[in-house]
Amino acid sequence: MSDYLNGLFSLKGQVALVAGASSGIGAEFARALSKAGADVVLGARRKDRIEALSVEIANETGGRTLAVELDVTSRESVEKAFEKAKEMLGVPTIVCNNAGIAKPNWALEDTEEDWDATMNTNLKGMWRVGQVAAKLMLENGKGGSIINTASILGLGVGPQQLTYATSKAAVVQMTRAMAIEWQRWGIRVNAICPGYFKTEINDTFLDSELGQRMLAQSPAKRAGQLQELVPAMLMLASPASSFTTGVALPVDGAHSVRLA
Repeated sequence: MSDYLNGLFSLKGQVALVAGASSGIGAEFARALSKAGADVVLGARRKDRIEALSVEIANETGGRTLAVELDVTSRESVEKAFEKAKEMLGVPTIVCNNAGIAKPNWALEDTEEDWDATMNTNLKGMWRVGQVAAKLMLENGKGGSIINTASILGLGVGPQQLTYATSKAAVVQMTRAMAIEWQRWGIRVNAICPGYFKTEINDTFLDSELGQRMLAQSPAKRAGQLQELVPAMLMLASPASSFTTGVALPVDGAHSVRLA
């Protein structure tokens, strides 16, 4: 890579924390951030997974990594994870706010329990992580980049997705609200809106006849590959995006254009 591109997109000297790093998008982001030069904190409830992934990434890149137990539904857990990151590697200047769940169901069959669980993780959990991160960034005086994982279902909607789509639409609006308040302190907040990428959340659906039919009808005629999300994340994380904030960026092979 040329010196020019390295100067724009290198994350050397930065500390990145990934919430929801145990699998899927979060694990892919953790690998990419380390390859780009950041020290990486992997946070998730499944401590065994992130400990193994932390070692794997460190061996692959030679970078510093740290696994911390992180449950986004608990304020105490979030605060402890950030304090551990600060103590061991430094205040995170990049935060990938990625933890999420999905409980697809027809709207008439949704339960209050499923609604509460989804909102507490996908929306309130992201709010907790974003607020704690921003307070530390403000104290640190260096600003930073918070990247919320939303969804194209936060921009459009499909059947059996009332609760999930509502949570992700709220994440988009939360991202915008955080962005206008925190830009004055150099804290940027953006959202990535992935289309259909196979992860533990949706693999059963995407492998089903209905899922395959849905993908065949999409503009790209396929699901995305996780590595195709990485450039957008690195762009938003890097100093090159110092004047980019409040954006909800679809990465979806034009799927959301068709939903609009």
